[in-house]
Amino acid sequence: MLEAGSALAEALPGFRPRAEQLAMAEAVAEALAERGRLVVEAGTGTGKTFAYLIPALYSGAKVIVSTGTRNLQDQLFHRDLPLVGKALGRPVRIALLKGRANYLCRHRLALELGSPELPGFERSRKRALGRIALWAEGTVAGDIAELESVPDNDPVWLAATSTRDNCLGQDCPEFRGCHVVRARREAQAADLVIVNHHLLLADMALREEGFGELLPGAEAVILDEAHQFPEVAAQFFGTRVGSRAVLGLVRDAELELTRAGLLDATVRAALAEIEALVVNLQRVLGGLGERVDWPRLPDAALEGAADLEQALAAFAARCEEPALEVPAVRQCGRRAADAGARLHEVLNADPALGLRWAESTMRAFTFEFTPFEVAERLRAQVDARPCAWIYTSATLAVGEEFAHYTRRVGAEDARTLQIASPFDFETQARLYLPSGMPDPSDRNYTEAVVEAALPLLRAAGGRAFMLFTSHRALGEGARLLRESMREDDLFPLLVQGDMPRDALLKRFRELGNAVLLGTSSFWEGVDVRGRALSLVVIDKLPFASPDDPLLKARLEGLKRAGRNGFSEHQVPQAVLALKQGVGRLIRDPRDFGVVMIADPRLRSRGYGRTFIASLPPMTRVDSVEEAADFLRHHLAMDYADSE
Repeated sequence: MLEAGSALAEALPGFRPRAEQLAMAEAVAEALAERGRLVVEAGTGTGKTFAYLIPALYSGAKVIVSTGTRNLQDQLFHRDLPLVGKALGRPVRIALLKGRANYLCRHRLALELGSPELPGFERSRKRALGRIALWAEGTVAGDIAELESVPDNDPVWLAATSTRDNCLGQDCPEFRGCHVVRARREAQAADLVIVNHHLLLADMALREEGFGELLPGAEAVILDEAHQFPEVAAQFFGTRVGSRAVLGLVRDAELELTRAGLLDATVRAALAEIEALVVNLQRVLGGLGERVDWPRLPDAALEGAADLEQALAAFAARCEEPALEVPAVRQCGRRAADAGARLHEVLNADPALGLRWAESTMRAFTFEFTPFEVAERLRAQVDARPCAWIYTSATLAVGEEFAHYTRRVGAEDARTLQIASPFDFETQARLYLPSGMPDPSDRNYTEAVVEAALPLLRAAGGRAFMLFTSHRALGEGARLLRESMREDDLFPLLVQGDMPRDALLKRFRELGNAVLLGTSSFWEGVDVRGRALSLVVIDKLPFASPDDPLLKARLEGLKRAGRNGFSEHQVPQAVLALKQGVGRLIRDPRDFGVVMIADPRLRSRGYGRTFIASLPPMTRVDSVEEAADFLRHHLAMDYADSE
């Protein structure tokens, strides 16, 4: 299947055999046959998707493929798997399973359409609901991605989808036609199921949001974009309760009680008390900043949270009274009990086991608890299921070592395999580290980055990503670049935040000579091939913010274990993030370009060697003239070839 002249080669335009792809496929096939564990880093261009799909389908095993994003889920289901299945020449039962919030809930939509319009009901929201209602009449799968005229991040979908909290389950009047139930049944009957990391973790933990039924029947689990899995797990195994969920409960309870004719003065007062406590907590937390460590929380916040816990428990108990024997009302009571229990868990969490904090904006807040370590929990879940576990990504190793990753996912006994990219990085790419840069903490650092990058931007005629490690630096960089541009600098600027991410990327590809300035969301999962992207500028080594609660929890856990958090966690994590950013440049055998990393710590600090050793083997140039000449030469050649 992976050789020249195969059915796959005939079905896939531009297919060419790659020794690297075959090596990975053989390792995956061996792990599947032995029900073993494999961690494989496959460099850009390996073709890792087909390298795991083909042996998975040939194995005859029931396989779960877990991805980091819904986009990759859709790509696998709608493009890659049909192509491979056709090439195999035999039918393969595949299923796509997303989180509950990705499916239309007919009951919730009917409730919304049957409710009186609230004051300030936006005309655009009313139009969107009309489109959803029209689509709902004909959809079979109920996947909200089908309705392109209403973006899947539009808040209106909250009124037409369900959550684990507000789903009525078998008590729902629309249960027989439920799209979530249908998707689950199809997944259970399939040979290969495509899920995402969050859904997989839900299933592992036997949470209601997942199945608790997929994994027991699976003979293999393949995690693509596996570098994201530890962070998702850290968030998943934590506990959080937020104001939006509680206020959503209050609104739903009012609707359901009104619908049932049970909203009397006493129940209304109980709901009003919950809402008032949330509003008061929002006022107390509003001026403290976005993330607040637990010791910094004022007594008023802790007392208000305790009062909210009691009010939620009281309302939950009220919903169990015989007079309120209505399924939808009972479900609201269960939601209140669950929210109160989670709040109790955070308020009374053992500080020896994890980190607590509050996160607050002007409109919402959450209380959260994150355990110091999730590896043991992951290891226990994996050990309990004797099937093949395969973890793959373009960025898992630090240098040639996988220990950082395998420790984080509890897979120290896994076989590891590092497969280099088939691309000729020494010929196709140049690495430029500008000299004389100030320390990254210098107030004028971003100005120095823009000044150092300008000659390369001009040599490339735009065609660049400028990747920043913070939103503050992004904003400053955009301002400085606009101020520094001359009349003959004809390249347009695209800045993250000016339009949605996908729209920015589409515009970048269409223009062909733009400079796109972005932060973390553009460091990975972005594929721009050809001359439109010939330069990647990175302002700093991507160390995580020291204020990040997940980082704090991880570092505190390592400290308590007597280990060095900087060398064992911060440096490896930054290395993997840098590899992702650098990986945006060369996406095709015909691509070329320059990577400029401005951070002087690559030269001045001992750990700089670890970063350099982990990057693809790009030819290093010491002067901006060499880097600019390389860009001008290849762009001229590329232009001549196109003529």
